[in-house]
Amino acid sequence: MEDLERIVDIENEFTARLIESILQERDIPHILRTYHDSAYDGLWAFQQGWGFIEAPPEFRDEITKIYDEVLSQQS
Repeated sequence: MEDLERIVDIENEFTARLIESILQERDIPHILRTYHDSAYDGLWAFQQGWGFIEAPPEFRDEITKIYDEVLSQQS
């Protein structure tokens, strides 16, 4: 995969998995990363949120739009 950048921070695993399934369905290249570290028993996830999505910069707008739509439907 080409150069990646951090696109959105995600607060919980449910939102992460939902967004990931949408990105896969639309064939948008991405990597879902979590802050969870078993050595620290999830301490980083507690302080920083669940994780984030990395993707090529040219997909930033589309991923951000998907993220905003998912958040608005969860409210």
